[in-house]
Amino acid sequence: LGGEIMSNSIKAEYDAVVVGAGNGGLTAAATLAGKGLKTLLLEQHNLPGGFATSFVRGRFEFEPSLHEISDFGPPDNKGNVRMLLEDRIGLDVEWVEVPEAYRLIIPNEQGGRLDAVMPFGEEEFIAKLEEYVPGSRPSVTRFIRLCEEVVDAFNYLAESKGNYDKKALVRDYPGFLKTASYTLQDVLDALKMPYRAQKIITAYWCYLGVGVKEVSFTIFGAMFYKYITKKAFIPRFRSHGYTTALDMKIRELGGDIQYNTKVNRILVRDGRVEGVETSHGDIIKTNHVITNTSPHTVYSRLIYPKSEVPEIALKTCNARKVGFSGFVVYLGLDKSPEELGINEYSYFIYSTPDTNDIYKNFGRLTRPVGQATVCLNNAIPDCSPKGTSIVYLTTLFTGDCWSGVSPRDYFNVKNKLAEDMIDEFEKVVGVNIRDSIEEIEVATPATFANYTGAFNGSIYGYEPVPWDSVLPRMMTMNDEKYIKGLEFCGGFAFRCHGYSSSLQSGETAALLTYRDFMEVKKSE
Repeated sequence: LGGEIMSNSIKAEYDAVVVGAGNGGLTAAATLAGKGLKTLLLEQHNLPGGFATSFVRGRFEFEPSLHEISDFGPPDNKGNVRMLLEDRIGLDVEWVEVPEAYRLIIPNEQGGRLDAVMPFGEEEFIAKLEEYVPGSRPSVTRFIRLCEEVVDAFNYLAESKGNYDKKALVRDYPGFLKTASYTLQDVLDALKMPYRAQKIITAYWCYLGVGVKEVSFTIFGAMFYKYITKKAFIPRFRSHGYTTALDMKIRELGGDIQYNTKVNRILVRDGRVEGVETSHGDIIKTNHVITNTSPHTVYSRLIYPKSEVPEIALKTCNARKVGFSGFVVYLGLDKSPEELGINEYSYFIYSTPDTNDIYKNFGRLTRPVGQATVCLNNAIPDCSPKGTSIVYLTTLFTGDCWSGVSPRDYFNVKNKLAEDMIDEFEKVVGVNIRDSIEEIEVATPATFANYTGAFNGSIYGYEPVPWDSVLPRMMTMNDEKYIKGLEFCGGFAFRCHGYSSSLQSGETAALLTYRDFMEVKKSE
């Protein structure tokens, strides 16, 4: 091709092409199609969603990765994600409210076992935490007010569309600016929050995959506040329910979708996107590409010719650390949650109180010391046949630590880790689930890498440390546009990882693409 598209090789021409039908890719395609752009969504798999899907084993339909969606809210108090899906895209999907924020169990915490079931609602959360840790109310209240300010500041920045008033930012959101470079632990220490209250309030840390001494306070604060005030929701019919609904909406809006079609190359000439080449050998002409995969993959494998990849793009990728992959044990049990004694929907079980020790442990193939476990029936009672239940236990690993496992040892290693996780859950919660296992499936980083093609099997994006969290990425977005017409969405985009962030990132990428498209059109 030599950087030029031959006219006789062009299969079609589109205003924009979206690569990957994960959360971000689906909302990007829906947003572009809704604005009238001729849009094509290409997906290597045979169905939409990426990690947001479902699979069936026996008489159970499992949810592969979603525990809960934040910033969603009930119909009368909508969060940004619900407004995006329902109001702006027009999706009609049934959602279910998660019953409690979480149950946290640290069996070996200082001062004895810590076992706390926390509710949603700001006042309810504060009151329950004061009950568990008398005297914690003042510092916890200040912490939540600071989290609220972070969310308000982000909303202000979003509404300003880049034209924000610096004086107003300093005047109205001083706490936001002051803590922008702080870690979560820095803020907790500054507020002099009691130790046990810190452990309870930081339970969500594993959803970001970085210990409290390293994770940006800004992103944790925003996530935490949205969970507590907007509550958490899940789709009634697994993630596959809303991702297939997005597929239908894209087509309804005039967009095209091709499955079983991998993008082998993003064609670039003189620093500008000019098309994509598919695994079928077809050339799709376009000047606008949104990709739902990592910059690592795009710049190292997809941009063609390689000479069009600026050195600074590779340096930017290498400066960031790719987040963890997952390890999930899916269980279909032949007893109900009530019979098993599993009373909550969401469990965080940390075998050691130090999050940074747990974080380091995720880089070794040893018995997991942290897990986030969900009993789906405690949110959706009829998600499995009567008298049964679905439980899935999740921990994290780096993809690298699996690279030394030989094919011969792979099944023994993953089965031993699954046994360890089941054993820990039973021991800590005080239940017996092993004798009720009817179906079991185990997913490793290799599973996720094979299924989605994700770099290192990562289910997260780049680690959101203070220098590389939402605010720094937002401020450097224009500086990091290394190829004209190329935008990123999904967990590796500026909003960082998570279902909510990925869904919203697709809309952001689409709006930026639409703006660029209109500017190019005006200049022609």
